[in-house]
Amino acid sequence: MDSTRAPMGKVVSGQFKSATYTTKVPNASAGEDVIIQYATSYERVPHIVETVTPMLEKDGKWKVSGYYVKRAGG
Repeated sequence: MDSTRAPMGKVVSGQFKSATYTTKVPNASAGEDVIIQYATSYERVPHIVETVTPMLEKDGKWKVSGYYVKRAGG
């Protein structure tokens, strides 16, 4: 996540948008996931939607399996 976020600068603001439990994430292995989205603005890139996807591992612990950024509205 750091390598993706660093070029955008410091976080100016962030707001939780949603969290959705699912067992069907496209292009991912079968399992239990939560798709969490935030509306975030950075110094150099305002209006980003960040998506973090933790997956429940076999040992019962949640581990981030995906992180994506997309310009809001695009």
